[in-house]
Order: sequence, then C-alpha cells, then structure tokens
Amino acid sequence: MPDLSRGPAEDFAEMALRLHDEPGVEETVDLVLEYALKAVGCDFAGVIFVHGGTQVETIAATDPLVERLDEIQMEHGEGPDLDTLEDRLSIIVDDTATETRWPGWAARVASAGIRSLLSTRLYTAGTVIGTLNLYSVKPRQFDVDDQEVAHILARHAAVAIGTARKEENLWQAVDARKLIGQAQGILMERFDLTSDQAFAVLLRYSQDNNIKLRKVAERLVETRRLPS
Repeated sequence: MPDLSRGPAEDFAEMALRLHDEPGVEETVDLVLEYALKAVGCDFAGVIFVHGGTQVETIAATDPLVERLDEIQMEHGEGPDLDTLEDRLSIIVDDTATETRWPGWAARVASAGIRSLLSTRLYTAGTVIGTLNLYSVKPRQFDVDDQEVAHILARHAAVAIGTARKEENLWQAVDARKLIGQAQGILMERFDLTSDQAFAVLLRYSQDNNIKLRKVAERLVETRRLPS
C-alpha cells in the first residue's frame, strides 16, 4: 500500500515500479484502484475497459455500487465515462445534484448517494483501453490537483495494463500451440498420420463442428477422444 507520508515523487516512483511488476491484468488493475483510493482520497473507484470500440465492461471496482453506476451510464447512453472514452482525457463532475450535461444520468447517480466524480482516460499511443473512475459521496471533492494525480496514475496504469495484456495473449498463444502439438501427436500415433495430416484432421473437425481449434485439441489431450 502506498506510503503517503513520503513525498509524491517517491510514492509515484514506487507505484510505477509495482504496477510494472504485476504479472497480469487483474493484479495490475487491483493495484491501480488501491493507489487511486489513497492518492486522491475518494470513497469508491473502478475501471472500465472498452472492447471493439463500443462495448464497455466494468473490469474491477472497490464496491458493488461502482458497477451499478456504470450500468446507469449504459442504460442512459450518456455520462462522463462515455464522453471520456470518446474524446476527452478527463472530466470532473462537481455535483451530480446540479449537473446539467447528462441530466438523466446525474439524477440517478445523485439518488444513489454519489455527489462528485472524476473520470480519466486509460490509453496508450496505440489504443484507448478504458477509464479510471473515482467517486465521492461529497460534492466538489475533486480539483485540478486531483485531476493531475489521476492523469499520472492512469498513464502508468495504461502502459502496465497494455503490457500485461500482451503477455497474457502471448502465453495463451504458447499454450494453444502446445495443446495442438500434443493433439497432433496423439492422432499421429493412433492413426499413423503425418504431422500435416493430423493437423488437417483437427482443423476439419473444428470447422465442421464450429468448435475452436484450441478446444478440440484440449479435449483430445484430456480424453484421448475428439469432442462429441
């Protein structure tokens, strides 16, 4: 947990090192939220990811209420998180009770007990990953200084998440290749096939039955039978 008794430079240096040392996306996001709660002094925090440019999903949150707040934006099709994803680096909502930019969203969020919000884009040079969202039960909780802190945290987080995603995808690809190789070996031994012939059997079965090739190989390795 960050030691806020030290200077901000030292604390952010520790944060950067810890973020980039985390092994996966889930661990990285959890650490982002841990720092956000302490560094900005908010009541709740959450991260949403965007898939395919349009599909939004709550990846992690410090309280179940955050996921409900994200759902409200999806239901209304408006809100600060969506605007941040679209074309803004960061948005502050001073008071949901008087907010006029997204009136439908604001009224429901205020009724849920949330009075102010800070949304910051998570992005790298190549892609928008999602947003980091901080909530408070008090109005006017966030100022420009908080916004700058959130920007720093979000930039480090985006790079770390992007790296973790690539590493996870790489290991998934390596695992898939291993499974397919093992499945080929089983078919080669059982039916006296060449490597290319065994791969062709797996591929044809995958296509004919609309099952991913990795799943076909996984089932064959586990059961020594092609999935029914």
